Amino acid sequence: MSITVTEKAARHIQKTLDKRGKGVGLRLAVKTSGCSGMAYALEFADESQPEDLIFESGGVKLLVDPRSLPYLEGTELDFVREGLNEGFKFNNPNAKAECGCGESFAV
Repeated sequence: MSITVTEKAARHIQKTLDKRGKGVGLRLAVKTSGCSGMAYALEFADESQPEDLIFESGGVKLLVDPRSLPYLEGTELDFVREGLNEGFKFNNPNAKAECGCGESFAV
């Protein structure tokens, strides 16, 4: 299995990296937090770390630390616009429950 992005998410990631003028990809992680127990963490990475697992999807690189991988395995990252809001949406097959905002989940 792997972690993938939709075409819209890949375009948004690449556009942001281009605007920043630097970066190797998007770092995905999970942390213990949020109203459902686990929260997603995203940041643009300027360099990879030796322990990073790197997935390429849609022409962009996704960097994941080994501790987060069991929670993110098989996830598809999308970029959606709903009304005035826009942002990343996680389609995570490991999530058994999600909070209303979609930023935290339980496994």
